[in-house]
Amino acid sequence: MALTESYMLPLGTKAPNFELPNTVLGISQNLNQLKGKKGTLIIFICNHCPYVIHLLKGIIKSAKVLIKQEINTIAISSNSFISHPQDGPEEMKTFALNKNFPFPYLYDASQEVAHSYQAACTPDFYLFNDALKLFYRGRYDNSRPGNNLPISGQDLHEAVDLLLKNSPPPEKQYPSMGCNIKWHEGNRPEEKKV
Repeated sequence: MALTESYMLPLGTKAPNFELPNTVLGISQNLNQLKGKKGTLIIFICNHCPYVIHLLKGIIKSAKVLIKQEINTIAISSNSFISHPQDGPEEMKTFALNKNFPFPYLYDASQEVAHSYQAACTPDFYLFNDALKLFYRGRYDNSRPGNNLPISGQDLHEAVDLLLKNSPPPEKQYPSMGCNIKWHEGNRPEEKKV
């Protein structure tokens, strides 16, 4: 497990479109089908990462709050199933059903969506406004496995409050932190730039 921080995609970036398989429903879905009326939260997660597992109950609780505010949540896993078979589509489906995910859990087998969002770690959070422009990216809150801080979702929910008030984005946005995305061989961002 390599501890990795978000790349912090520039605010105002238009959400790259995608069409990916929903591992629970067995159908492909795209961003325009899944986006929320007032905003969209995209989270890069996976099944096994201790940072995801640590925050998962909070993330599920937040998604249920956000849907009432007309902000939809979309979870994407981009981990290589070759190196990490526990993060493959069938295991994702089982995980989502066992945890009662209130949001779609999509699989990015080619890892192109992760590249387009400059996703680096799990979990990595991206909050877009109603025009799919990036409003917030970074951490859920400052709780991490072992630091004994309560899981609150404070950073994310403060950003949501500002978004819904049509206020400017939070001035301070801290990177998320977690396990690095498990890239296919030759597919890491630094390798693709060569």
